[in-house]
Amino acid sequence: MRTLGAVLAGGRSSRFGSDKALAMLDGRSLLDHAVAALRPHCDAVIVVGRGEIADWPRADMGPLGGIAGALIHAADQGFDQVLTASVDCVRLPADLRALLEPAPAFLETQPVIGLWPVAALHELRAMLEDGGDLAVKAFARRIGARAAESDFVPPNINSVADLDRLAGDAG
Repeated sequence: MRTLGAVLAGGRSSRFGSDKALAMLDGRSLLDHAVAALRPHCDAVIVVGRGEIADWPRADMGPLGGIAGALIHAADQGFDQVLTASVDCVRLPADLRALLEPAPAFLETQPVIGLWPVAALHELRAMLEDGGDLAVKAFARRIGARAAESDFVPPNINSVADLDRLAGDAG
């Protein structure tokens, strides 16, 4: 199975107060950290929500818009599944693929970290067009995704204080 990694980076960072993707941690942007964290688990990695891969059907759809954009790109490029993580996922479990295979599955502690089959694109498009519950867990329920547990809980960076705490933990 060919797996495309997708960093979801199209959010407004409203809780963070500035562009979270460009925030620095240990001399590198959170975006660079997220790409590096996904790379060992995938055949290729893209960034969704900025640059050439757009959220679908438009910006400001939340994580599902980014997942839809990634699934569309994966389908066009011949990938079978997409492994997603948000731009603030700077560390991931070493056994991430083993935890999430077979797709569809997501990390219980952070549902945006998920392995989604390209075949689920039709269901996701229908959900986004309906405009109802746009939570990642609602999509997961709709396609029968499994919640995977892990002893490793990826850090969640919603504020500058969270980033400062993470930087302090590393030092």
